[in-house]
Amino acid sequence: MSRPDLPPLTWLRAYEAAARHLSFTLAAKELNLTQSAISQHVRSLETWLGHDLFLRRTRALSLTEAGANYLPVVREAFQLLAGGTRALVGGDRGHRLRLNCNMSFAAYWLAPRMGRLRDALPWLQLHVMTATWGPQMEPGNTDFEIWFLRPEEMSADAELLFTESLSPVCAPGFAGDAPDWLRDPLMDCAGVLSGWHSWAEAAGRPLAPGQRVELMSTYVISLSAALNGQGLAMGQGFMTRALQATSALIEPWPDQRLPLSEVYFMIPPPRHAETPASRAFADWLRAEVAADTQTA
Repeated sequence: MSRPDLPPLTWLRAYEAAARHLSFTLAAKELNLTQSAISQHVRSLETWLGHDLFLRRTRALSLTEAGANYLPVVREAFQLLAGGTRALVGGDRGHRLRLNCNMSFAAYWLAPRMGRLRDALPWLQLHVMTATWGPQMEPGNTDFEIWFLRPEEMSADAELLFTESLSPVCAPGFAGDAPDWLRDPLMDCAGVLSGWHSWAEAAGRPLAPGQRVELMSTYVISLSAALNGQGLAMGQGFMTRALQATSALIEPWPDQRLPLSEVYFMIPPPRHAETPASRAFADWLRAEVAADTQTA
């Protein structure tokens, strides 16, 4: 069997991402692969082409002359493929957006703003896909991502949305309107670097030795329990703002907010893969965050 004229698409995607970031690590994060997988795909492509595409030095990656010459060819091919696919699928493709984000962001930040989103972008066809924590979708199955991670964990094309802080919340009337974190049931979300122990210590009354904190996989669960009067839940400001506005939850100690090291990032598609929907949604997000900042 004769060799095909084109190398596998997965190799080309790995090369294009690595060349854009000049980093196998950042390319791996973008494509949801391991760093070793990106390296292997690039090596396979180099062997197939018979040319080295990268100069690999300690803590440095750069393109060879062949790599620099090949990059615009690959990018143009991806653009042609994307354009042809949009034309085949239909003209409304540019109106659709597949958003991948964590469950808490979807439930407590995006959902209360759906009316404003429809008013601002009535033509947008939004499909929200959620994961408990970090990126879990296969590459190509999402158009736009929003994640809650430490800055050093994000790829170079990520854009900061907003920072966050922790503060306890509970249902109105809980504990006779006199809650006490050293006495009452405590609930929190597992996996966040700061929680009840950090907050209580910063507030000047550390938790008692062995004091129990019930952990949930997502804030959606712990805040739902708090809404039903089951205890004090640790919450983030953006999550509880709408719930406090309707008096569903109260913040007993509003002057004791603890800044978080994790922040919210958005990851739009790379420029060559942008659509009217992705550009408009990114602009809407920026405007909403700016409005929140002014009223906070």
